[in-house]
Amino acid sequence: MPMSVSYREAPVEQLYKLHRERLEWLERVRDLIVALPSEYPDGYTVPDHHHNRSQLLHALAGVVLVKTQYGRWMVPPDHAMWIPAGIEHAVDMLGNVSMRSIYVAPNAVEGLPTRLRVVGVSDLMRSLIIEAVTLPTEQPPSERAALLMALLLHEIPTMPERPLGLPFPADARIATLCRRFVAEPSPHATIDDWAETVGMSRRTFTRVFHRQTGLSLSTWRQQALLFAALPRLADGEPITRVALDLGYDSVPAFTTMFKRMLGTSPRGYLRGAREVG
Repeated sequence: MPMSVSYREAPVEQLYKLHRERLEWLERVRDLIVALPSEYPDGYTVPDHHHNRSQLLHALAGVVLVKTQYGRWMVPPDHAMWIPAGIEHAVDMLGNVSMRSIYVAPNAVEGLPTRLRVVGVSDLMRSLIIEAVTLPTEQPPSERAALLMALLLHEIPTMPERPLGLPFPADARIATLCRRFVAEPSPHATIDDWAETVGMSRRTFTRVFHRQTGLSLSTWRQQALLFAALPRLADGEPITRVALDLGYDSVPAFTTMFKRMLGTSPRGYLRGAREVG
């Protein structure tokens, strides 16, 4: 198995073959934890797949969108996505992506997350991940390598969850509205409009939506708008234009939401993305 796979350089007809070979290798490897780097071009999609290990997917540079039957999750730089073993998922690349993946055997350590989530990546964890992908994968690990991987493994349960998931409700009618909103975000959609469309009272709709997603509709829409904003910001669009297009009255209002969701301002996010790019 090669140390690194660059999907940016491979012809289109070889991309799926490279991906399939990696999945087959993951099925055979016996280590509790392995780390692999990948480079992907803008617009590339890793098709639906699953593996027998959980994956900590770290976007070292670029923005990643993970799609499952349960919803969508945005993974910007300095964040990671935890994907439990067996979960079918596809991955879209928004911009050129430098991905670092840590694959963990089930029950490798106590406290591993049991559900999909986006997590923040500390300076320590980022350094561990970057170092881990440089270690040989085809020979018994050195004492240093074993200690490094053990620390990385034990740090995973401590990673803080970030509100970058966009779960879809089980109700097919509401899920259709959610997918439509993701495709064409609109700041003018209201709870009353959505409830009327699916034939529910406002109270019933609110209760059902929260029970099936764990979020209020207003919070869900806010996260969907953030999903719409990140790729545009990454492409260099002015913050003011993005904020106004998404229905915010002012840049400060948009910045407040952005900082609450990502822990940094839009300019801070863009500065960080450039530094790791």
